[in-house]
Amino acid sequence: MTVKNIEQLKAENMNLADKIYIFDTTLRDGEQTPGVALTVDEKIQIAQKLNNLGVDKIEVGFPASSKGEIESAKKIKDLGLKSTLVGLARSLKGDVDAVLDADLEYVHTFIGTSPLHRDYKLKMSKEKIIETAVDGVEYAKDHGLTVEFSAEDATRTESDFLFEVFNEVVDAGADFLDVPDTVGILTPIVTHELISDIKDNFKTPISVHFHNDFGLATANTLTAIECGANQAHVTINGLGERTGNCSLEELVMTLKSAYGIDLGLDTTRLYSLSNLVGRLTGVKMPVNKPIVGDNAFAHESGIHVHGILNNASTYEPMSPDMVGHSRKIVLGKHTGANALKSKLKEYHIDLDEKQFCKVFDEIKSLGDSGKCVTDDDLIAIAITELSSARETPIVLKGLGLSSGGGVSPTATVKLEIDGVEKETASTGVGPVDAAINAIRLLIQGTMDIELEEYNLEAITGGTDALAEVFVITSDPDGNKSTGRATNQDIVMASIIAVLDSINKLLLIKRSSLT
Repeated sequence: MTVKNIEQLKAENMNLADKIYIFDTTLRDGEQTPGVALTVDEKIQIAQKLNNLGVDKIEVGFPASSKGEIESAKKIKDLGLKSTLVGLARSLKGDVDAVLDADLEYVHTFIGTSPLHRDYKLKMSKEKIIETAVDGVEYAKDHGLTVEFSAEDATRTESDFLFEVFNEVVDAGADFLDVPDTVGILTPIVTHELISDIKDNFKTPISVHFHNDFGLATANTLTAIECGANQAHVTINGLGERTGNCSLEELVMTLKSAYGIDLGLDTTRLYSLSNLVGRLTGVKMPVNKPIVGDNAFAHESGIHVHGILNNASTYEPMSPDMVGHSRKIVLGKHTGANALKSKLKEYHIDLDEKQFCKVFDEIKSLGDSGKCVTDDDLIAIAITELSSARETPIVLKGLGLSSGGGVSPTATVKLEIDGVEKETASTGVGPVDAAINAIRLLIQGTMDIELEEYNLEAITGGTDALAEVFVITSDPDGNKSTGRATNQDIVMASIIAVLDSINKLLLIKRSSLT
């Protein structure tokens, strides 16, 4: 048996068009995402970004739906963008007039052709559907517009009737035939048959508009392009009605990286464009969204990170730079030593072997507790370890706390001071105050301290966030010292930070006596 490689399969199964156009409908179908409504200024921002990206066509809206749509289309037209601007219109003269009023030169007309649309929505016969479609195309052509015709719900339309409609609108002058998968029911195999059949029967360029109801919009669009489709309707982040449309970034980067087809777009702008659209629409992308998600180039597994550090292609199908993204090495339970060393080097933190092992163990422990360790967490942990490496005359040996309604918070603290263990209990306004009061009692006779400053900060969000405590203490001689510690337990972080500061003051005092 001869096994064919991927390149052979591509060559044998693709019938690519000479030119593939990207038709972006973020400002029209994307805005139809439930809960999304863009202002004119926001539409302008997105249109400018799409133009800079290099998309061929931008569907700026549905002018007949409101005066605001006409005005926003005019303002975008006034920008003088290189991308062709398109207006949507039903196959009605009034809708086409609205596109003309918006000063657009390209109209995307549509009418439902499936039995469901004919019988339940439009209540029109097949003959009336064809007549209306043709009238719309002819009227638009008579007014000098480029016309793209969509047979809405084409994928649930009888094939003989779909071809009859297409024949009539082509005779009327349609410049593009669009095949909408209105409810996303296509699969790649069916797409291959449908688009190949249309390609064999029509010389007019074919456009596809596929929805993502079953998560197949991008796969079906790629299949259509393989079969010779000339144009793909897409949206940034895959926005659109219900579950959205074919994702621009997924389609473009799959063509570029997997197929070797460069459409001439500046793909380094994709990540920033995705973020802009997410911010303006309020639709935040899942972290695992391909190409533009926060985790698209994030790695935690020690095996993966080791490969990435030696050659990024081992676990990345493309460089994050290609889309304006960045690589992230995430620390957690699967982290390997190579990943940690890389991170420490990135932040210019030098640890000896013993310190490194302690930090590594703490990262693993936090990961086992279900926490993802951020870069800020790591820096705080490493700095704390560096601080703890100094001589420590006073060492925490034990801590007990009791607190609740109607009783004074009490802390029992055990310290080892110059090799001698001491233990006492004290109360306070809270558990941290009680613990610090107990420490004061234990170090009496060794030194006295005042807590000059106490700062507590949660490094990351969540109830399991690492607490970072920074303190400044002083002694009766006017010496001051800082202390810092991180821990998931606020009280423990506070005690370690205070003891860190006290140890520094004690060493200052003793060095001045020698």
